[in-house]
Amino acid sequence: MTPDPNDPARVIGLSVSGRRLLASAAGAITARRLDEADHAFAGLLALAPRHPEVLRLLGVLRMLQKRPADAVEVLSRAAGMRTDDALIHLNLGSALRAFGRPDEAITELREAVRLAPSFAGAWFNLGRALKSQAHIEEADAALGTALANAPDHAEARLARAETRKALGRITDAEADYRGVLARRPASAEAWHGLANLKTVAFDAAETRRLRDALAAATSSDARVMLGFALAKALEDQGDFADAFATLVTANTAKRRTIEWDRDAFSAMIDASLAADREAAPPDVTNARGSEIVFVISLPRSGSTLVEQILGAHPEVEGAGELQHLPDIIEDECSRRGRPLEQWLAAASRDDWNRLGGEYLARTARWRTSRPRSTDKGLNNWFHVVAARRMLPGATFVWCRRDPLETVFGCFRHLFALGQRFAYDLDDLVAYRRDYDRTLAHLLDVAGSRTHRVTYEELVASPEACIRALLDACALPFDEACLRFHESSRSVRTASAAQVRQPMRVDTARAPRFGSVLDGIRDRLALPDQATDG
Repeated sequence: MTPDPNDPARVIGLSVSGRRLLASAAGAITARRLDEADHAFAGLLALAPRHPEVLRLLGVLRMLQKRPADAVEVLSRAAGMRTDDALIHLNLGSALRAFGRPDEAITELREAVRLAPSFAGAWFNLGRALKSQAHIEEADAALGTALANAPDHAEARLARAETRKALGRITDAEADYRGVLARRPASAEAWHGLANLKTVAFDAAETRRLRDALAAATSSDARVMLGFALAKALEDQGDFADAFATLVTANTAKRRTIEWDRDAFSAMIDASLAADREAAPPDVTNARGSEIVFVISLPRSGSTLVEQILGAHPEVEGAGELQHLPDIIEDECSRRGRPLEQWLAAASRDDWNRLGGEYLARTARWRTSRPRSTDKGLNNWFHVVAARRMLPGATFVWCRRDPLETVFGCFRHLFALGQRFAYDLDDLVAYRRDYDRTLAHLLDVAGSRTHRVTYEELVASPEACIRALLDACALPFDEACLRFHESSRSVRTASAAQVRQPMRVDTARAPRFGSVLDGIRDRLALPDQATDG
């Protein structure tokens, strides 16, 4: 049975005036009149400070006020009073997840579905929590149960499309996106998800539907998503000039919502590299971190392909885009009250040992069945001056692709999170130059632990490049790495569908656009394209 928040049994024990105040608070929460709800709770807590339903709704309010710690506190009290209440466990699980305690969140959400096996909302939230922790198969099953109980749950179907994509079930993912569009023809999330499969081509009729959806969209987020999707559709139709113009419009709209200072970022990179040169060299005799391979890359530069190759090796678990390295550095910066470049040179070997040990502890789950693991977090490259001190035994594989393909590839892509540099061409060019400067620095100071993979060389001579890659990682050659596309591992990036296919040499996009991209070529100081291609 699905819990009913309006069930009269939930308010047993409240006085008539208490019920009236609770109804007022609930109405204000539904209408997002949060100050009004706060006022109602002042009276409610005076009347019934220990009533579970009062505490549950107060927890919901605290979540809407972006106060997850307070939400966890009051919802934990409510759960202690009503241990068999699936709705309270659902709300507590959501609060724990928002508060950065994902494992506890999953425990609470599992309890919610145990208590109410047909509660689609709880299964949906459990699926999202499992997906966020890379438990992709379990997430897929949970989302499937949500849809079995509520076939019209569009958010669950969109989330399941993502898990199916990660599991390599691209046809099933496409079916889920199209299932949402059958019910919601203008769904920006579904159109964008379908476009982001990369391997699905839009036809002329779908392109017209996308134009209509974009013209009718009222929210800025929807217009941005639909704009990126329409650009993909126009490209599929061979209309490259209109595709690029549509991309410019969508990127410009996205850039307005983002704070990014490319000069400040470049100055931070300068300071970090200077601090690294000033600091004592890492202890190269220390093998701590030898089980880690960092796959360092800009977006759209082949890092998913490189990790898929390594993850096909029987000794390596491909962990994907982890956030642990940036999180650990950010926590240390907060503890010291200074950015990395201001304390890097003064940090002791004990400091680096502590931070490296924390990284290994946080990533240990990825080495339970295989001795080594990868980390291809897209923000790792500007923390690598710290990473090689934290983990002096780690291997750093740097991915590099043709500059025009890299910059244009980012400009064509709407990122789910982060990558704030990606929506302006001047920002993109500056960011790539910062990346190249950092790579040159690391090749100079840590060449023995650094290996460079060039995408164009990899697709042209795969076996030679794969053998060199495995040698650099101190891994024996294994034929499975040549058949990387057959691997069943989950892939949680935009390239999930593409790396399920054999290696291709015809993946370059820029030649199709010809002179349309001359503005990017000018910024990169590359020769102009003579024809429209």
